Amino acid sequence: MTLHSKLRGILLDIEGTTTPISFVHEVLFPYARSRVKDFLTTNWHYAEVISDVALLRQEQEAESEVTLRNFAPAADQIEATSNYVQWLIDQDRKSTGLKSLQGKIWKQGYLDGTLAAPLFADVRPALERLHQNGITIAIFSSGSVLAQQLLFAHTEAGDITTLIDAYFDTTTGPKTAGESYRKIAAQLQHRPADILFVSDVAGELEAAKEAAMQTLLCIRPGNSPQSCPAHPAIHSFAEILPMFSPG
Repeated sequence: MTLHSKLRGILLDIEGTTTPISFVHEVLFPYARSRVKDFLTTNWHYAEVISDVALLRQEQEAESEVTLRNFAPAADQIEATSNYVQWLIDQDRKSTGLKSLQGKIWKQGYLDGTLAAPLFADVRPALERLHQNGITIAIFSSGSVLAQQLLFAHTEAGDITTLIDAYFDTTTGPKTAGESYRKIAAQLQHRPADILFVSDVAGELEAAKEAAMQTLLCIRPGNSPQSCPAHPAIHSFAEILPMFSPG
């Protein structure tokens, strides 16, 4: 498989690309869902939590009347926020306020050893090789930058944050918008055409391609089938290494 001969950077999705989808949906989401009320009760007056709650309130105020009927009257603001957060998690909503709050909740789980992220076995060796060859390695996920950093600092293969140069989340823009990828390329100081984006989601790959990035569809166990004839497919990061020329 041959792509651009002078690739200088690689941009990676997380869920379904570097880690199994099951870790997010079966471990991280339930962990945050079950602990959100206690976390808010303990941390309600911290500035960073106040900021997240403000974002969540703005989002909830913009919800349709039909959606708002899902929420029974709550005893207090903490319960009301907790109910809305749990509903957003159940909907897998790409909410900036939700993702930021989840990262803070997950932090304790990573620090006390309750959480450890599984990596596909080919990920760390490939990133080490790319890093050694001077390739810029960046992450683009709907999860907050904090959540991304925590995940890669606490993997079952060890801390790999020293291999990663930059992290991007939804504050940069939606993952299905070409402009998000142009912004990322500008921040990485590479031409979009010199960056390879790897994801398991067709819509994200289309957006990156529209921004002139190179693209690969990552096929992993448990991923939903995707129709991506315009994007070459890989099953392992080992297949990526020959696409990068040293220097």
